[in-house]
Amino acid sequence: MNYKFFLVFLLISTISYGQCAMCKAVVESGDKGMAEAVNDGIMYLMIFPYILVAALGYTLYRYMKKQNKNSK
Repeated sequence: MNYKFFLVFLLISTISYGQCAMCKAVVESGDKGMAEAVNDGIMYLMIFPYILVAALGYTLYRYMKKQNKNSK
């Protein structure tokens, strides 16, 4: 069962090479500075979900550690 999920996930990721219209227009215009700025903006927006998940994980870790300490 797991191999089917992996296969579908692999196929979907290879098919989905789409870009939004703005990103495509910037890259095709040849303005290298603007293309780098768009890439920087994408990277900036990508970091926040990782920070939120890390903060949630750390909070849960501290909570579980406190619970174990109180139960002893």
